[in-house]
Amino acid sequence: MDSERNFRIRSTVYYVAAAGVLTVGLSYAAVPLYRMFCQAYSYGGTTSQGHDAEKVESMQKIKDRVIKIKFNADIGASMRWNFKPQQTEIKVVPGETALAFYSAKNPTDHPVVGISTYNVIPFEAGAYFNKIQCFCFEEQQLNPHEEVDLPVFFYIDPEFIEDPKMELVDSITLSYTFFESKDGVNIQMPVYAKQHG
Repeated sequence: MDSERNFRIRSTVYYVAAAGVLTVGLSYAAVPLYRMFCQAYSYGGTTSQGHDAEKVESMQKIKDRVIKIKFNADIGASMRWNFKPQQTEIKVVPGETALAFYSAKNPTDHPVVGISTYNVIPFEAGAYFNKIQCFCFEEQQLNPHEEVDLPVFFYIDPEFIEDPKMELVDSITLSYTFFESKDGVNIQMPVYAKQHG
């Protein structure tokens, strides 16, 4: 009787431990997998990464459709950097390239490595927000008290004006979040989202 009871208790402990390990494993995998999904389908406000050089050179500016691009900066709970956009907003038209900058500073007395993610609001605009160059998904190390400027070179695809869902959109917010990069956590930018230029 006691051996059967001990066997059941041991089995329960093993199942609970296995569920705990599985939960921890899934929590580590969830962020990169979700990010890859969002990158592939411009879901959840994730922008298109990379560009077609020919398209950039030949696209026509839609001068009668001015869009205000607002910039936002956040940091993860454990990140110790100071991170902010250098401009609060700029105005662009679809088909026009634009350059904006963020600033990051490490106010601590030791090096800190960070990695950033981004999205846009409204979410549907992510399909038309194309980055030519950015600092996302790449580890950035800042030495003690070091400050850097981080460029974002982008354009709004002219097809933006053909989408009925974008008809009333005259403002887009680009939001970056920096997290401290921990040992053993390697967030790779998906192959289909790699920069081309």
